[in-house]
Amino acid sequence: MDRREFVESCALGAGSLAATVAGSAWAANAKPRAYARVLLTDAFGQAIKASSLLAQTNYVFHYPFEATPVFLLDLGKPALATSLRTRDQQAYQWPGGVGPTRSLVAFSAICAHKLVYPTKDLSFISFRKGAASNPQTPSKGNDLIHCCADHSQYDPARGARVLGGPAEQPLCAVLLEHDPKADTLTATGTLGGELFDDFFKKYEMKLSLEAGPRAKQAVVGRSVVRELDSFCRNAVRC
Repeated sequence: MDRREFVESCALGAGSLAATVAGSAWAANAKPRAYARVLLTDAFGQAIKASSLLAQTNYVFHYPFEATPVFLLDLGKPALATSLRTRDQQAYQWPGGVGPTRSLVAFSAICAHKLVYPTKDLSFISFRKGAASNPQTPSKGNDLIHCCADHSQYDPARGARVLGGPAEQPLCAVLLEHDPKADTLTATGTLGGELFDDFFKKYEMKLSLEAGPRAKQAVVGRSVVRELDSFCRNAVRC
C-alpha cells in the first residue's frame, strides 16, 4: 500500500468510526416525539388557566390519541429536570415542570407495568397526596402516582421515576408549554418510553367500545381537562 492509499484508508476508517459512534449515541438516547400542538380546555371549550388548577389534584385529558389518557398535575412545588432511562436503557433528560413555579407536569396515565389506565367507570391509578395507605405495600415517599393493580409507585416531581413496584420504566412524559401572558397550557409531544402500541393491542376491543373508531385517532386542536373524580365514577384508593 502506497502513502496515498494509506491516507485514504485512514480517512475512510475514521469516517466510518465517527458515523458508528454518532449512530450509537443517537440510539442510546430517547428523543422527544412531536405530536400535534393541542390546547388544554375546559368542558366548554375555553382554554384552562394554569393558575386555576388546584394543587395536588388529579386532572385527566387525552393525548396524543383520543383513547390515551394523561394526568395533569400542579404539584404545588417545583419539579426540576431529571435524568431517566426507559426499560430498554435509552437515556433521556426530562425538562421538569412548567409554569411560574415549575410545578405543572403531565404524564401518560397508562401504568408502565400492566398498562392499567383510568376509564369512565374505574381507575386503579392516580396521584396520591401524602403517602399511599396500603399497609402491605409501604409508600416509598409522599405525593406519588400509585397504581393499585400492581403497586407501582412513580414520583411526578422527578419525571415519574419508578420508586417501587414492578414497573420497569417511568411513565411516559407529556411535554407542556405554558404561555405566561395568557396563562394557558399546550401539549406538544411526548418524552420517554411510549407504550401506546402495546396499549392499543391489549385493549383493542375495550377501546372500540369506549371510543369507537376514534380510539387511535390523533387528538387535534383541543383536549378537554377534567378532574379525575368527575371523569371516573370509581377512583380506587389503596
